[in-house]
Amino acid sequence: MTTASEGLAGVIAGRSAIATIGHEGAGLTYRGYGIHDLAGGAAFEEVAYLLLYNRLPNSAQLDAYVTRLKGMRRLPDKLKTALELLPGSAHPMDVMRTGVSLLGALEPEGENGRTGSGIADRLIASLGGMLLYWYRFHQRGERIDTETDDDSVAQHFLHLLTGRRPDPVKQKALDMSLILYAEHEFNASTFTARIVASTLADFYSAIAAAIGALRGPLHGGANEAAMELIARFDSPGEAEKAVRQMLAARRLIMGFGHRVYKTGDPRSDFVKEASKRLGEQTGDTTLFDVSERIEQVMRNEKGLFPNLDFYSASVYHYCGVPTSMFTPIFVIARTAGWAAHVIEQRNDNRLIRPLAEYTGPEEKDWEPLECRS
Repeated sequence: MTTASEGLAGVIAGRSAIATIGHEGAGLTYRGYGIHDLAGGAAFEEVAYLLLYNRLPNSAQLDAYVTRLKGMRRLPDKLKTALELLPGSAHPMDVMRTGVSLLGALEPEGENGRTGSGIADRLIASLGGMLLYWYRFHQRGERIDTETDDDSVAQHFLHLLTGRRPDPVKQKALDMSLILYAEHEFNASTFTARIVASTLADFYSAIAAAIGALRGPLHGGANEAAMELIARFDSPGEAEKAVRQMLAARRLIMGFGHRVYKTGDPRSDFVKEASKRLGEQTGDTTLFDVSERIEQVMRNEKGLFPNLDFYSASVYHYCGVPTSMFTPIFVIARTAGWAAHVIEQRNDNRLIRPLAEYTGPEEKDWEPLECRS
């Protein structure tokens, strides 16, 4: 008899050529390229192209791809109207999910030659615009133009957020973050996208479902929770005392440990260094210092290491991103990975339908209503 695995831990649920995590010491690779090389030398647009089109672009291909994304930033008027009708109190993740669904109704897959990779490019190019059109309208009463001449997704996002060209150091930090978040094998949201794709649903439905899975704090929302923690403290000493008390009370500290990585998240060092650099640039390293002290306590007391979400929190804060937008940035990045998995699932599809281990009562005799006590 097959034994159930809680949370599908350790279960190989399918085959993929997109990414590998921790296999034979490889750490994390996208289509065979190590995350250290990609995060250290590539731009997010190169990585998105790699994931979607199964190869790194040459210079001409990259230029054409960047131009293509820049030309896909326009939001339909009906979508902008809907974004204005959403409440300003809505969570940005709900805005992203709604925006994807509505765009799918306005620009359906299959019409006008729209295919999976084309829809993926459209979403990567326009998701930031959807979020920030809604944000600027409700926070400042502005109807912004989302069609800018910014050359990168990171620059475009920060430009729309603030209304001015971003600082190059912040832009680079955000770009690197997008690379690190772009793909991560069969995580909860990616597997959700593949399940939906396996039913032969449209592309937008798979991405909207993935956004829903990412909404939970045990997956994408961990960076928001990490920020809420570190923002509470004015000094490393105060943070250490409080975290020790939390550990004694057996409270969960978000941003530490990982379901797959057991000896360290290979992505964490990149965002930690970026956090330190941004703190030094601003002249206030408190957030970084507090984060580093919490990391030390967690390592010494629990043997746990920070995952990507932990230092990403302070990076985004230093970049001026509101905490509620941390996970939506994750969405923009991971759309490249989700889309690659949807395309791969479709290319060799079988409906995903696992079994369940039944734990309910044995079969019972039916009793007419009048006989029930």
